[in-house]
Amino acid sequence: MIERILILVAALAASLIIVIKSADLFVDNLVDLGSSFGISEVILGVTASAIGTSLPEFGSALIASLSGSTDIGVGCVIGSNIWNIAGILGISAVVAGVIETNTDGLKRDFSATILTGLVLLFFMFFGSIGKVAAVIMVVVYLVYLMRLINAQKAYSKDSSNERMKEPLDVKKIGLTVLGFTGLVIGCRILVYTGVELADIAGIPAMIMGLFTLAIGTSIPELVVTLSSAVKGLHELSIGTVLGSNTFNILIGIGVPAMINPVPVEPLSLSFDAPVMILVSVLLVLLIRQGGMKLRRSGGIILLAVYISYIVMRLFVLA
Repeated sequence: MIERILILVAALAASLIIVIKSADLFVDNLVDLGSSFGISEVILGVTASAIGTSLPEFGSALIASLSGSTDIGVGCVIGSNIWNIAGILGISAVVAGVIETNTDGLKRDFSATILTGLVLLFFMFFGSIGKVAAVIMVVVYLVYLMRLINAQKAYSKDSSNERMKEPLDVKKIGLTVLGFTGLVIGCRILVYTGVELADIAGIPAMIMGLFTLAIGTSIPELVVTLSSAVKGLHELSIGTVLGSNTFNILIGIGVPAMINPVPVEPLSLSFDAPVMILVSVLLVLLIRQGGMKLRRSGGIILLAVYISYIVMRLFVLA
């Protein structure tokens, strides 16, 4: 047993290194490719970067649904979204000092994040998320994508953004794919080792999803967001988190619910989902209070909220 634990810990450490290096490669080359195609930083964040880094959560939820372990899937999505905002943006703001955004991004992407949280909460009131709800959630995501496409068209027409586009570099495409592949492989190892270690420790399925898998599968967002924030790519940083949260709910729960109905745990309905929405609202308030910037003080507040959530969920309400 001790040897198995040591092997799992070693695999966990190796997967973390793979994820960190791959995310750095992915971010650098994704931004360069975006410049080549004339795509704005924020659109890259809420689409390519967000969806790419959300694949571990989506894969975990889908596999959980196929295997009948739906508690893990739902917990992974809700837990990831809380961690993405309170944990990832909190850490990124503390390390980078400040993360900036703009009014357009705030209206479009923050409203989408809060709206999808309310949509999920609404369907959770019915006791389970079935196929009808799943179809509605997927359609809502397609509508959101259309808004992003329109936003990109407006960006391209803006004369202030008419700058010399860099020539398309095939090497950068290869490096972007390599970085993304490393993220997928590294996160797959990370999730597997995390689940195995949690099983050995006797952690319940819902708690495993809310914390072990949620944080584990969100490491790509953490690394990409933190790396983007430190490099001054603030819109990519925030866009990755917000786009990821929207994708996690509408696709990460919507698609698995098309396969099997997703049951709703009472505590998730009364506590976890409301906390997810509240931290989203808190983030908006902190950014507005900071003059369209999430400052280091705001990051500290978000981290304090996440720690409080952990204490309440694990030791008070468990």
